[in-house]
Amino acid sequence: MERIAELETHLNSYDSSARSEALRKLALLAQRGEARLEPETDVVNMHLHTFYSFNALGHSPVSLAWLAKQQGFKAAGIVDFDVIKGVDEFLVGCEIMGVRGSAGIESRVFVPEYGAQEINSPGEPGVCYHMGIGFTSSQVPDTVAAILDDLGQRAAERSRGILARVNAYLDPVTVDYEIDVLPLTPAGNPTERHMVLAYVQVAQRAIPDQAAFWAGKLGIAPDEIGALMNDSAAFQNLIRAKLMKRGGVGYVQPDSGMFPTLESFHELIVACGALPCCAWLDGTTATEEAMEDWLGFLTDKGVVALNIIPDRNWNFPDPETRRIKVQNLYDIVELARELDLPLNIGTELNSFGQKLVDDLARPELAAVRQPFVDGAYFIYGHTVLQRALGLGYQSEWAAVYLPTRGERNEFYLQAGRLIPPGRAGLDRLGQLDPAQDPAGILTALRR
Repeated sequence: MERIAELETHLNSYDSSARSEALRKLALLAQRGEARLEPETDVVNMHLHTFYSFNALGHSPVSLAWLAKQQGFKAAGIVDFDVIKGVDEFLVGCEIMGVRGSAGIESRVFVPEYGAQEINSPGEPGVCYHMGIGFTSSQVPDTVAAILDDLGQRAAERSRGILARVNAYLDPVTVDYEIDVLPLTPAGNPTERHMVLAYVQVAQRAIPDQAAFWAGKLGIAPDEIGALMNDSAAFQNLIRAKLMKRGGVGYVQPDSGMFPTLESFHELIVACGALPCCAWLDGTTATEEAMEDWLGFLTDKGVVALNIIPDRNWNFPDPETRRIKVQNLYDIVELARELDLPLNIGTELNSFGQKLVDDLARPELAAVRQPFVDGAYFIYGHTVLQRALGLGYQSEWAAVYLPTRGERNEFYLQAGRLIPPGRAGLDRLGQLDPAQDPAGILTALRR
């Protein structure tokens, strides 16, 4: 057990070769029965952030592949903010471990047609969290490389702006972007949470009486700050909420120039053979209250799937709030079915306190469990067929043989159910004739 724990630590090293070697050794231990693996169940988490953006537990892509196998996930998927650096690492890790995997990207875009109302980013009219799922490589075509670079540049500019404003407020505790923040990331893509950690570390070095300092800067009673500081996760969440989120000194109301357009983000996603995906919040914003209109707008723009974070759609102590959110959840799942939009679900794990996986057996989620699991099979089916044979959702082959969303959804769902994860699935696909039609491929897979 000590050896396994040590290897798991190496899985999260910033040295990619150390991560790869640790996963290889863990896979061998699992094959020998020396590492305990839970039996596979209908547990899926298709929205897990890695340390390439921020993971609250520090997980790398290969660490999440190992975790999914160890915990018996039916399928797992990563989604990182503004980067796809973890795609190859995660999908190779899933192949090694025998896990059904998918990979995606999340960003914020500005939608001028909805510039006067909230979409899914509360308090920020026109700003939309948006996604692409089903990527199969960390490399992008030259034609869209500038779009991906622009995402990173815009994110860095926003981060530097936050630092400048917070530095002025917290002086003499000031953070340097290159010296204090970038070393906290494996690939130079810091988030607000990395900056918060940098402020905590700088304050520890520079301020003798940290409790008094933070009590004054955060507006917390001195007799309360000590207990908060002893809970590292809660303390960091508090700093971020007080200083960097809406109402804080580091916050600036976003405008159209801070984020890419929906159209350019879709151009990047589709050029990579991936799937534009709407991100659902909870049905309470002005836009989501008229969700049929919003999804109609998005599908016209090329959206073909919908992401849901289940926990924010049922997990509330107030019974009436829970009733409203759960009904909104059921309504959006039904609308997605009517519009032929497969579902991508997960817990994110990019904030302290979030669950490792959703409990789909809960009464509130049991009614939508099957479409959630089907969505995981669907995106895995697309991913493995595109990666192995170039027959993914956006391929010319699919356009010829599967012209509608409904036809594609059903094919990739069935393929995802039939193709085993890992090496066994790749071997089976290697025996197929990619010139066959969808029915022929499914028949061959059943054999």
